[in-house]
Amino acid sequence: MRTPFLIRLGRSFDARSWQLVGLFAAFALVAVPIMHLVLPPEHPLHLSTYFITLTGKILCYAIVAVAMDLIWGYGGILSLGHGLFFALGGYAFGMYLMRQIGRDGSYQSELPDFMVFLDWKELPWFWAGSDSFLWVALLVLVVPALIAFVFGYFAFRSRIKGVYFSIITQALTYAAMLLFFRNETGFGGNNGFTDFKRILGYSITAPETRVVLFGLSALALIGTLLLARYLVTSKYGRVLTAIRDAESRVMFIGYNPLWYKLFVWTLSAMLCAIAGALYVPQVGIINPSEMSVANSIEIAIWVAVGGRGTLIGPVIGAFIVNLAKSWFTVSFPEYWLFFLGTLFIVATLYLPQGVVGLWFKLRAGFRREGGELAPTTRGAGA
Repeated sequence: MRTPFLIRLGRSFDARSWQLVGLFAAFALVAVPIMHLVLPPEHPLHLSTYFITLTGKILCYAIVAVAMDLIWGYGGILSLGHGLFFALGGYAFGMYLMRQIGRDGSYQSELPDFMVFLDWKELPWFWAGSDSFLWVALLVLVVPALIAFVFGYFAFRSRIKGVYFSIITQALTYAAMLLFFRNETGFGGNNGFTDFKRILGYSITAPETRVVLFGLSALALIGTLLLARYLVTSKYGRVLTAIRDAESRVMFIGYNPLWYKLFVWTLSAMLCAIAGALYVPQVGIINPSEMSVANSIEIAIWVAVGGRGTLIGPVIGAFIVNLAKSWFTVSFPEYWLFFLGTLFIVATLYLPQGVVGLWFKLRAGFRREGGELAPTTRGAGA
């Protein structure tokens, strides 16, 4: 008899983990709205708009980091092109936000401003239905999933892996970035989409809207962690890690790695797209630079710094790197890339299991010291 999904999900976490999830949800959904909307700006516990926007953005990055950890940490598939799926989700939802501007744009036209500037007379065919929230939400999921599925099918069927797969994903993302930079593609060229006004009829800059977007990002991260934890602790997850460690042996005992790798690859792309869709209304812009190779490499750095194959590690890594980036790019912008490169080298050479691995080692060391001292203390007392 098969165990119900919710029971299996509950068993995938211990009691302490569920408590941490509950505390995080309570903070994001209850404490943050009160501290931002209710407490006055002069109150010491008041959370500023800058904090809400920055943290909401990093929550979206954390979702991408978990998605990368699923394919790299558990599947052994290193992608250097996940920025593509993140950007595609952002562009899909950005189309809806551009349509919501209506006649409030600079040219007071129903067409987006960049189309008026380029002397377009009507919307391209692929913009049809972009004024519908539900249709765009479907596009956010379907378009990246289709691209990931088709690309992954041919790549995994050809048994392309390792550094070759990483280079191909990098090339795919770079090609897409060059395509989106062109004005005639209908996605705003260099400038992309910006100057958003409304979402579902509400002002996108209103404090209440920003808090709702922050809460949705937090819920999406929690849901991503729950789903990922469920997958990696299931039979599917055990087969996936076996494929990572010894793909030839897994094939020898009768499993076809293609579908296992293709599923997690496509799911990872969809999670990145959801993160991109949540990211755009909070940041207020989406352009082809989100598809840059550097951005995709940075995603891998988040996972490496936090600890791949741990799920919570990539979340920690995303926060560490992006908080450091926010400080460095303001205080010492010319040194940021040097710091990022040094951080990656240190993590690779001295912290192969990331920050989470270091914490586990330190905790195990403290426990061993306590275990060695305890008998000596009891003996002296006796």
